[in-house]
Amino acid sequence: MAAGSVFRGEGVSAKERFDCWRELIGRTRASEMTSAHADDFRAEMRRLELGPVTLLRSSFPPTRFRRTAAMVRRSDPGVYHLTMPLGGGLSLTRGAREGTRTFGPGDLYLVDSSHPYDVRAVGVRADGRREHRTEAVGIDFPVSLLPLPPYRLRDLLGRGFSAREGTSALLSEFLVGLDRQAAVLGPAETARLGTVAVDLVAAWLARELDAEAALPDDARRRALAQSVRAFVRRHLHDPELSPSAIAAAHHVSISHLHRVFTQQSQGETLAAWIRGQRLEHARRDLADPALRALPVHAVAARWGIPRASDFSRSFRAAYGLSPREHRQRELAGGAGAGGAGAAGGA
Repeated sequence: MAAGSVFRGEGVSAKERFDCWRELIGRTRASEMTSAHADDFRAEMRRLELGPVTLLRSSFPPTRFRRTAAMVRRSDPGVYHLTMPLGGGLSLTRGAREGTRTFGPGDLYLVDSSHPYDVRAVGVRADGRREHRTEAVGIDFPVSLLPLPPYRLRDLLGRGFSAREGTSALLSEFLVGLDRQAAVLGPAETARLGTVAVDLVAAWLARELDAEAALPDDARRRALAQSVRAFVRRHLHDPELSPSAIAAAHHVSISHLHRVFTQQSQGETLAAWIRGQRLEHARRDLADPALRALPVHAVAARWGIPRASDFSRSFRAAYGLSPREHRQRELAGGAGAGGAGAAGGA
């Protein structure tokens, strides 16, 4: 994996697994970690470096993470920790006055390394496992990267926020997508994606604070472009999807939408990107044996291209052969995949 590592405990003795896992977590989340399962700790973790941003995706049994006031005084790297449970639950205590808050799948919470915290992962049984487990994804990044002053965030730290709608949903989708694509990301992509991740965090927090105007223009533009891409992916099936509909959904003018998207896409226009996404999804469906009975025109319509002639012409221009030819070559199990790929990249 590019600029990262994966931990599964393979080749490590039962008594050493917890120490290895704790060392990986501790690189950015310095805390006292304890677990009743330490003697036979079965955990998995993917750690991906995105420039100064670190993505963590982990699955582990009940564990406690405690950052004490003494640890803060001894060393404070100035880091924000954003976490989203995917399975199981987490409880967080940041002080007697704040009490304990609990978070489950679909919740986001943010803490920093400058204040003590006590996190307990309780977990649930899943996938036929005998033990309770928690699964979570999150990012760690320097406080200095966020274009919002720390004092503005005091009332947001440690609170739970739903990641099911709005900018927080976009952020959660992005983090889960990063984890899924981690194995194929190249070094040139990782730093840029780290910047986008922080921009999305900033856009989410600014919205919670009603302070979008406080964000730098470049951060707002990157967040807008990412939001547009996510919106398009969700609506590719709709033949009525258009720049005007996208602009209206994002409360911006069409001219601003086109300008920002083209700037953030290395010159590619929004229309060209939408067309490319539709063709690529259709290309995959045509190569899927489970969909061999679905007519070519129905595959096209499935991805928002209702006119068969338009689909055939655009597909040939992109991949060098007709949709029907592509399907026949792929399903025949020949060398079609390589040929189509080469044509598409030419």
